[in-house]
Amino acid sequence: QVQLVESGGGLVQAGGSLRLSCAASGRSIITNTMGWIRQAPGQEREFVAAISWSGWNTFYSDSVKGRFTISRDNTKNTVYLDMVGLKPEDTAIYFCAVLGRGGLYNITSYHSWGQGTQVTVSS
Repeated sequence: QVQLVESGGGLVQAGGSLRLSCAASGRSIITNTMGWIRQAPGQEREFVAAISWSGWNTFYSDSVKGRFTISRDNTKNTVYLDMVGLKPEDTAIYFCAVLGRGGLYNITSYHSWGQGTQVTVSS
């Protein structure tokens, strides 16, 4: 069973940058597609980005495309989310999770969620 721990969140001004990390333990995630999902206050969780096991294929929501970059280092069993040009509407708790069965844009397809890391963007 895999455990995921997110880190790297914080308070940043609009236009700023952050790098989130998702460290996996318990087993290797090298064969798994991994995703980042976020939940803003009072809103449902929404898909942000996903990356295939090899790292060759990446997927983004329209709201972050061109500003966020997902990557992975399988030697470190870690997935990253580089965020630039942050906006106040990016404020949310960011979770990483393992893609199971189902489409990768569907958050119900994910399992083994981490506890999340808070990202707050001030205007």
